[in-house]
Amino acid sequence: MTTRPRTPAPNTPAPGKLPLTELVEMKRRGQRIAMVTAYDAPSGRLADDAGVDVVLVGDSAAMTVLGHDSTVPATMEEMLILTRATTRGARRPLVVADMPFGSFQVSDAAALENAIRFVKEAGADAVKVEGAGPTLARVRALVGAGIPVMGHIGLTPQSATMLGGFKAQGRTAAGAQALVDAALALEGAGCFSLVLEAVPAPVAARITQALAIPTIGIGAGAECDGQVLVYHDLLGLYDGQAPRFVKQYADLAQEIRRALETYVGEVREGTFPEERHTYSMPEEELQAWQAPPAPVTAVSRR
Repeated sequence: MTTRPRTPAPNTPAPGKLPLTELVEMKRRGQRIAMVTAYDAPSGRLADDAGVDVVLVGDSAAMTVLGHDSTVPATMEEMLILTRATTRGARRPLVVADMPFGSFQVSDAAALENAIRFVKEAGADAVKVEGAGPTLARVRALVGAGIPVMGHIGLTPQSATMLGGFKAQGRTAAGAQALVDAALALEGAGCFSLVLEAVPAPVAARITQALAIPTIGIGAGAECDGQVLVYHDLLGLYDGQAPRFVKQYADLAQEIRRALETYVGEVREGTFPEERHTYSMPEEELQAWQAPPAPVTAVSRR
């Protein structure tokens, strides 16, 4: 079976995987990095066509795709399936796999084993881990094994309960300085980039200026080196309460609902399918099939 080649969108950059080092060069040039959190081949392909630089296969899939109330229930096997699907669609963007809760907290060895699975089995270009502190040892172990690591500080959903819920972080002087220190420590441990989530804009700006590696903001202001939003949030596909930092660029849920309602109505009315949606047979084959069968001649016994 043959497949049709994809036609790139007009603003799609030149073909070929984006080099990891290009992100630092983009920061140096002042060129903003566009990152999207997506979870399957179609969304990865569309992000690729649109010129997205980095696709994060986030453990937020536990909420947006799998129907959970938090990111915590996401499993390694689920994240491997989603990452493997996304890498089939996203060809140019860097694909970063979010390491789910429990996959890296236990030990350096467990973190390395799971990160290797993301690279070998799912085709990820890098992995993302949340937090600093104990996570620094994990980052060093992964980077030491040749696996690129994206860090994540501020609101870290996997530990939201300890943070008092899904709340902005670094809103006190002490909290802000702790985030700056954590960012510098993660850079020192070898992270190639850092996600800043739900961090006051002045704090995110200070961190961005202090680091040589790029920062990707989500609810962290416009001074970050790039931005990330969840595919389902920006397209209006997620029914849950959208965070303050989400900008909805489309209301696809309404469009999909309208299309499905029309389909249901046409099926019930009998107006779908039409003749143009059905297959035919050559007339001679149809007549041969509809012709009455030849009579069966009885066989006499001797």
